[in-house]
Amino acid sequence: MGNAHIRPARDADSAGVIRLIGDCYAEYPGCVLDVEMEEKQLQSVASHFQEGGGAFWVAEQETDGIIGSAGYLPVATGVKLHHLYVAAGHRGGGLALRLFECVRETAINRSASEIVCWSDTRFTRAHAFYEKLGFHRAPMLRHLGDRSLSVEFFFRLPLTNS
Repeated sequence: MGNAHIRPARDADSAGVIRLIGDCYAEYPGCVLDVEMEEKQLQSVASHFQEGGGAFWVAEQETDGIIGSAGYLPVATGVKLHHLYVAAGHRGGGLALRLFECVRETAINRSASEIVCWSDTRFTRAHAFYEKLGFHRAPMLRHLGDRSLSVEFFFRLPLTNS
C-alpha cells in the first residue's frame, strides 16, 4: 500500500477526486456519479469548499495519484463531513481515519459542537466506520431523487471541546 501524503486539495486535483469517487460509487449496483448534473462542485473542489467556509483534503501517492479525500462545510451546529472516500486497494490501513482526523481537528478548532453527515444506505462499510468513530445514526432518511435513486442515513458525532 505504501504511505499516502495528505494535503489540502487544489482545483487541479478535481479530475483525480472525480475518478476516486466514481470508482467508489461503481462498487455499488445502481450508484452513478453524475458530475455535470448532481455534483458540479467536484469540478473545482478546492474553490467550492474554500468559498463555502470549509476545506477539502486529498491523500495521494506518487504511484497511484489521489487515493483518498475528505472535506467539510460549516453548518449551524458544527461541520458537515463531505466526500470521505478511500480507493479500494488502499483501505484497511488507517487512511480513512487520517483523513477524518483532518476534519475532526478543524471542527474542534472551530469550536463545533458536532460533525454531521449523510451516507447512502448502500454504503454499509462507511456506516460501520462512522459508528466505530462514535457517530450515531439518527432515525431519519432522505431521498435525493438523483440518478442513483439514493436514500441516505443521517449520522451525528457530538464533539467535546476542551
